[in-house]
Amino acid sequence: MSVFDDLRNGQSYDIRNEDYQREVHGEIDRCDHICWEISQTDPADKDKLVALENELMGGQMKDGTFFTPPMNIDCASNVHVGKNVYANHHLTMMSLGTITIEDGVMMGPGVGLLTVNHEPKNIRVVKTGEITLKKNAWLGARVSVLPGVTIGENAIIGTGAVVTKDIPANSIAVGSPAKVIKTIE
Repeated sequence: MSVFDDLRNGQSYDIRNEDYQREVHGEIDRCDHICWEISQTDPADKDKLVALENELMGGQMKDGTFFTPPMNIDCASNVHVGKNVYANHHLTMMSLGTITIEDGVMMGPGVGLLTVNHEPKNIRVVKTGEITLKKNAWLGARVSVLPGVTIGENAIIGTGAVVTKDIPANSIAVGSPAKVIKTIE
């Protein structure tokens, strides 16, 4: 088993652990470099951007899926992306704990998908929670999604919301922490 598998299965890890340093920091270094290359690319050179995003995301950037640079994705090998997914600029994915983004998801500028947290009594120990964005979910600008959250199919998350708990399908949620204010019929 890898460190990534252990974390996905609920195990905590000390960030000073040799296996953690080798596996996780190796992936972070790979992703940091490619994200830097993406941010240095002329925005008009869409073919080069798509090629770099595919290098970062393991060939998943196809069928209408595109992330507008710049972006920061630390463990892209733990991100699973569907068709026709769009993210506006300044997307941040702390994806150590795995992120699944299903078909048709839209994300505004400055969205943060954050799968990592630290143990309060020992901040050098991390734990993770998987994030899932179901089909056609829409996250407004500067939405933050915290570890372990699932956002339901067709849900809309209002600008600036901090999503700390699951949001049901066909719901509109706003605020910090995000609360459902309406059901979409």
